[in-house]
Amino acid sequence: MTKGPARAGYKEELMTIRIRWATRVVPLGLFLLLLAPPMLPALQGEAVTAPAAEAEANDPGSRVADVETAFAQTMADRDHDAFVSFLSEEAVFLGPTVLRGRQAVADAWQPFFAGDNAPFSWAPETVEVLESGNLAISTGPVFDPEGNQTAIFTSIWRQEEPGVWRIIFDRGNKFCQ
Repeated sequence: MTKGPARAGYKEELMTIRIRWATRVVPLGLFLLLLAPPMLPALQGEAVTAPAAEAEANDPGSRVADVETAFAQTMADRDHDAFVSFLSEEAVFLGPTVLRGRQAVADAWQPFFAGDNAPFSWAPETVEVLESGNLAISTGPVFDPEGNQTAIFTSIWRQEEPGVWRIIFDRGNKFCQ
């Protein structure tokens, strides 16, 4: 999954591009002179909306993967308020007890944010989005603080307004070795 032109390392990749023209390698300077002007915003670190929007349209799963990654980062950053911002008002978290609603999930998860070190982490491995672009599923491993996989999560995301994805269902399952 690529993140589009604004991803880390993009400028470095552009600077190492070699274009083959027939059997000759076009020097980077000539490439920059002839072809790079449309790319200047990306080279300068500015947002490039058309290619980014096109990339997202071609790979809607990358946006949801980015959202899931940001959601997981809230645990690493110990930022409960940011965690809550990813929850839909209708969120349902399945576990030993079913948690219904943003506030119930926020309250039940508050203890996981106590202390300096996160009790677990997770990362998306698979993301699929409906063709309508409004619902997505993400799954992936859950790790203990030592980096051992202990579970697999499954999250269902809903696009609640353009560009705003919130989690509506979540479940963790033990990992079988």
